[in-house]
Formats: sequence, structure tokens, C-alpha cells
Amino acid sequence: MRRARIMMALAGAGVTVVAGTFFLFPGEPGSQAARSVSRPPAPGDPLTGDEIAAAGKVASATWRTHMTNGQAELLYVERDDDKAAGERRRADVYIYDYRTDRLVVRTVDLAKGEVVAEQEERGVQPPPSRGEEIRAAELLLADPEYGPRIRDAHAKAGGRPLVSASDLGLRALSFTPGPRDTGAAACETHRCVRLFVRLPDGTWLDTSRIVVDLSAKKIFTLEW
Repeated sequence: MRRARIMMALAGAGVTVVAGTFFLFPGEPGSQAARSVSRPPAPGDPLTGDEIAAAGKVASATWRTHMTNGQAELLYVERDDDKAAGERRRADVYIYDYRTDRLVVRTVDLAKGEVVAEQEERGVQPPPSRGEEIRAAELLLADPEYGPRIRDAHAKAGGRPLVSASDLGLRALSFTPGPRDTGAAACETHRCVRLFVRLPDGTWLDTSRIVVDLSAKKIFTLEW
């Protein structure tokens, strides 16, 4: 899980690095996934869009009910660079289970169309997916304190009412509390994110003290 630990460290620093791998942010336009090409991809080529879709479908086959219920999320798909794979095209699919707060990584053999390995670990927090950004925004909009403020700010900035969370400009970072971050102790084990919200006029809301707990589906305000 060295790769997952690196992702966690980078997420804490607010940095995303892509070095020979491609992440899929489900539902996000302009993802970094390579487009399908006319020739069969070589072992060292980036994953094609078709390969990413196929890997995600295979790896999540037994998780679909949990995903539909919001109990799990397919985060990313990337090429498996394990040298033991040899010439085989394989993909690593990252799934987060909110029920148990564990990260599950399933390796899919793309030629066979089956899962050939699985790892899981707790305490690892990869960068949030696009789906998690939307879910965090929905929780924020449902909050009786913050929801009306965000809707009002959006209406003033855009001249129209906010229809859905996807209308907001969103960027999320995974959050693990430090010694001074009182008020969010649950995030020591839960999947939590800091959400940054951009309005239609290009300005950003001050949400620096707000933390969204995706595991518990709650909002925390940091006490500084």
C-alpha cells in the first residue's frame, strides 16, 4: 500500500501528483484518463477509457448495492505497475467503504475480466473523488445553518437560485485532524473532507472551518 500512503500524504498537503498513472474521477469531465486508441495498448501504456470503465465495473460488481445506498464509493482507477504482472494489462480500483472506514484496492486483470488480488487498509485517506465532492456539498446544503447561507450567496453572485450541488464550483481535500483541530475528533477514523465552494462570479466562500464527515454524514465546525 505504499502508493496509497503517498496519496494520503499528498492529499494532506493539498497536492496531487500524477507520475505514470492516471486517476479516474467518476463523472468528472476532462478526466486524466487516456482516450481509447486504435491499436491495442502496450503493457506500459496508460489505461484507456474503455479499460477504466471495464475495471471499475468488474471491481465494483459486489459493491453496487452499497454504492447505491451511499455506503461505499468508487474513488479511482489506475494502471497497476506491479512488475510481477509482466506483460499483462492490470488496473487497481480504489473503493472506500464508509461502513467500516477502510480503503479497498482491487486489482483487475483486464484480459481475464476478473479480480485477481485485493488489499484493504484503514487510516488511509486518498484525495476525494468527484462523487464525494458532490455528496459533501449536498450535506452542506442540507445543514440548517450553512445551507441557507450558501444558497443566498449563490443567488447574489449568479443572479439565479441554486438548483443542485453540482451547480457549485467544488474542490475537496481529505481531512485528518491535527492536535489543534478541536471539534472533529471523529475524523481521526472517519472519511472527512474540507470543501471549498466557488460561486458563479468566481469568488470563494469562506468554508475554512467547515469539515464534512462522509462516514457519519455530519458537518463539523472547527474550533480555533
